[in-house]
Amino acid sequence: MFFVDTIEVPGLGNRSYLAGGERTAVAVDPPRDIDQVIAAAARRGARITHVVETHVHNDYVTGGLELARVTGAAYLVPAGARVSFARVPVHDGDRTEIDAEAGLALRALATPGHTPHHTSYVLEKNGTAVAVFTGGSLLIGAVGRPDLVEPRLTERLARAQHASAHRLAAELPEETAVLPTHGFGSFCSSSQAEGSDTTIGKEKASNEALTRDVDAFVADLLAGLDDIPAYYTHIGPANAAGPAPVDLTPPAVADPEEIAARLAAGEWVVDLRNRVAFAEGHLSGSFNFEAEGQLATYLAWLIPWGKPVTLLAESPEQLAAAQRELVRVGIDRPAAAAVGAPADWVREGETPASFPRGTFADLARRRTAGGVVVLDIRRASERAGGHVDGSVHIPIHALHRRLDEVPAGEVWVHCASGMRAAVAASLLDAAGRDVVAVDDSFDAAEKAGLTVPSVRVRTETGTGAREAK
Repeated sequence: MFFVDTIEVPGLGNRSYLAGGERTAVAVDPPRDIDQVIAAAARRGARITHVVETHVHNDYVTGGLELARVTGAAYLVPAGARVSFARVPVHDGDRTEIDAEAGLALRALATPGHTPHHTSYVLEKNGTAVAVFTGGSLLIGAVGRPDLVEPRLTERLARAQHASAHRLAAELPEETAVLPTHGFGSFCSSSQAEGSDTTIGKEKASNEALTRDVDAFVADLLAGLDDIPAYYTHIGPANAAGPAPVDLTPPAVADPEEIAARLAAGEWVVDLRNRVAFAEGHLSGSFNFEAEGQLATYLAWLIPWGKPVTLLAESPEQLAAAQRELVRVGIDRPAAAAVGAPADWVREGETPASFPRGTFADLARRRTAGGVVVLDIRRASERAGGHVDGSVHIPIHALHRRLDEVPAGEVWVHCASGMRAAVAASLLDAAGRDVVAVDDSFDAAEKAGLTVPSVRVRTETGTGAREAK
């Protein structure tokens, strides 16, 4: 008997895995909050004897080093990765026994492309491949993006991704389960997964890395790359240096006077409540990043790195969940926090701020009166599929640096579904602009007669990840 458990990290669009037999197990690409991995092993009654990394990650802080320290497991990292800590260097072809009684072993396959040192691990039972942990190499219907290491290496790594996909397809049986780390919303993926599971055989039939020649595949892969999240610059070096253990104890409680002082000092005060509640009432100057959205991804992308952040939550549980999300991207300790509602966070004599929400149908009616600015904060790759006629385009991750480029007037800000528009509306509201958050699907813009086709343009460097809901 053997098992493979999937540990979902939906806020980052990633997966981690725990695989083993009745006694021992291996953790693959673990998240920084390792308690959930340890709990998964405890439920199985298995001891974690090995922790493996497919590559040095750019999109999240790994828990691998700490998990290996806590459990006493061997820490396997590709030999080509430049790291500053002791580990077991893994070379192509290395075989590691995981559970002798179950006949389980891992075989390393060099699969460069996402990074130069990227390594996949084939899970073998009695010498037969049953699954392959592909990290950022072969994904579900896609591959990991090749442009996160160094611009001069991007085309070379894109070609390596094609070759690595073909190596996996050639060396593994078609029924082998493909278990990637990226591709479920992660910005490390060149595109996003359709479906939740796959095999080598399914990928051979549908993945463009395996159905197209290398030149066509590389040309389209490079043309489809979108912006790289700014925080990736910090995550890779942190993982190479060896991340510190996490501290998830509650942060210091801030009263209204302290919150006001932090706002006055230019610090970020982040309201975690849902966008409807925020629009109806919030602390003036605060920003809205919904705890139930892609909190870690977008907050880490937008906030100036290292700037203190105070979290405002509606419950201790919401605050704790947000802390867990944020440590995964290197935002380790909130400067302060407060729980409750806007009335609890404003100083005596002050009242909460608010702004309206609307739909694309509302926008169509409002535009007839004039004086309206339509701000599209989607990524360039999304706008390429069509846009609201006459709209101004500033991607959400650039808006806080380019607020002065938003023309005068009442600003109706939209994305593709509403979550990012709420973030943008909070930024504009904090800057003193009259704003309406369009909380609607972009499909409704076409029905309202607002859209026109866009001219296809080469995007900035980054990923065509799915629209956050």
